[in-house]
Amino acid sequence: MSESLPSLYFDLADWWPMLSSPEDYAGEAAIYHRVLVEACAVSPIEVLELGSGGGNNALHLKTHFKLTLVDLSPQMLAVSQRLNPECEHIQGDMRTVRLGRQFDAVFVHDAVSYLTSEDDLLAAMTTVFVHCRPGGAALFCPDETLDTFHPYTRNGGHDTSDGSGRGLRYVEWVRDPNPGDGRYVMEMGYLLLHGDGSVQAVHDRHVFGVFSRDTWLRLLTEAGFIPQLIVDDNEDIWDSGGGELFVGHKTR
Repeated sequence: MSESLPSLYFDLADWWPMLSSPEDYAGEAAIYHRVLVEACAVSPIEVLELGSGGGNNALHLKTHFKLTLVDLSPQMLAVSQRLNPECEHIQGDMRTVRLGRQFDAVFVHDAVSYLTSEDDLLAAMTTVFVHCRPGGAALFCPDETLDTFHPYTRNGGHDTSDGSGRGLRYVEWVRDPNPGDGRYVMEMGYLLLHGDGSVQAVHDRHVFGVFSRDTWLRLLTEAGFIPQLIVDDNEDIWDSGGGELFVGHKTR
């Protein structure tokens, strides 16, 4: 994992819903629901999400599953608890957390992208395998793979609807300054509008791991899964191109 995680998930966590609105996740969450149901031998009920962040996917998935949400950041868990008070929330690292129970399926969204080494990625997959019941499945959703990575820029943001007068706008610059090192960076610039009308500018660097499809499939096999790659090319859903989803089927 990157040596220092971005301020967005800690000091700035309260601004998260203004950067990434929960309503924007409805389309992709519907895909995750379908993939999980189709991948499991029996329709899943209890689902564990690792790296659940502010709970945006959970807002939509909780209508189908009983969710347990795990994230490294206590601040992001607090954001999620306000959005999903009926879900169980646990602070933990996806590489090492052990809950002592199993689930019908395990879901890992793009937080997995912060794992920057094969050892860390395999550790997270092992965590997932330990928590997945036989006949169940795991779904991993990295932002990028080496096979399809390309630089891009994007911008957006939202205002609050609570009358506080707060808002956020961002620019996102994704690039690979050192090709071949298995990492890429996202330079994020935030303009934070405070309730008193003042505006604060913040630069936040996100460092991600990027692995080939073959590496993903190999590591899933090493962790004990039967691996599967699903490529969803719905451009209305995915920001930077096709969605590359990795499924691990647990048969034992």
